[in-house]
Amino acid sequence: MKGSRTSAERLAIFGGALLLDRLLGEPPEGMHPVVWMGRALAFMTDHAPTASKKARLAYGAAGVSLLAVGSAVGADLALRFAARVGGRWPRLLVESWLLKTCLSHRGLEEAGSAVAEPLEAGDPEAARESLRSLVSRDRASLDASLIAAAAVESLAENISDSFTAPVLSYAAFGLPGAFFYRAVNTADAMVGYRTERFEMLGKSAARLDDALNFIPARLTACALVAASGERAPGALAAMRRDRGATESPNAGWPMAAAAGAVGVVLEKPGYYVLNPEGRAPEAADIRRAISVCRRAAVLCGVIAAALILSEKSA
Repeated sequence: MKGSRTSAERLAIFGGALLLDRLLGEPPEGMHPVVWMGRALAFMTDHAPTASKKARLAYGAAGVSLLAVGSAVGADLALRFAARVGGRWPRLLVESWLLKTCLSHRGLEEAGSAVAEPLEAGDPEAARESLRSLVSRDRASLDASLIAAAAVESLAENISDSFTAPVLSYAAFGLPGAFFYRAVNTADAMVGYRTERFEMLGKSAARLDDALNFIPARLTACALVAASGERAPGALAAMRRDRGATESPNAGWPMAAAAGAVGVVLEKPGYYVLNPEGRAPEAADIRRAISVCRRAAVLCGVIAAALILSEKSA
C-alpha cells in the first residue's frame, strides 16, 4: 500500500515513526514484529534438514523467502484491515507504529550508552555484559580499548542496518518494503554465519542481506563523513582506504568512516584493522560515535524524506 496515499501522507507517517522511536524506544517483545520474525525463524531453523548441504541450502533459501514475503504481505494486510475498520487516520497511525518497529535509533544509542557508562566508571566486566546487545563475538578476552572499539564499530554498522536501510526501503517500496528488509536482516543476524551449523542454512539470507544493504551502507558511510565536521578529511581517507578490510562487503564502509570520524583505530583481532594510524579508543569515544551517528542518521533521514516528497501523488 504505497500508491494509495499522497506523498504528504507518507511523509507524515515517516515523521510519526521517527517521533515514536525517539519518544518510546523499543516496544515490548510481545508487541514487536521483529521479535515475531525471530521466533518464526528460530522455529524453521530448529526443523531444518540435516541430510545434506544442498538440502540445508534449499531449505534456508525457502525459509528466508517465506519469512520476507510473508512479513511484507502481513504488513500490507494489517494496513488494509486498519483502513477498513477505522478509516484513514487509524490506518496512518498503524502505519507509523509498524514503520517504527522496523527501525531503531534511540535503542541503538541506549545500547551504546549502556557500554560507555560502566567503561567510564572503570567496570569493564559490566561493559562486556552490556556489549552483548551490540555484538555477537566472544567478549571474554576484550580489554577496555577493544570493548570501546567493538561498540563504535557496531554503532556505525547498525546505523546502516537499523536506520538507513529500513527508511530507504520505506521511501522506495512502502511499509511492505521496510518489513521485507527487516525480515531479511533479522534472518542474516540469526543464521548468516560461516559455521558448521549455519553456513549453508544462512547463505541465502546473508547474500540477500548483502544485496539489500549495498546502497544503504555506502550512503551511511558518506553521511558519517559529512557529519564528522573538521574530521571529514580523515573520515573520507579512512573510508576509501579501509572499506574493504572487513569480510562483509558492506560493513567496512560505515565502520571505516566512523573510525576516521572519531579518530581511533578499530580492530577485531585476527580479522581486520581500520584506521590504523588512529589512537586507541576509550569510553569517551563511544559518546563521540553516538553523536556522529546521530548527525549521520539525520542526513539519511532527510534523504529518505526527499525521496518520499519527490514521488507523484497517487
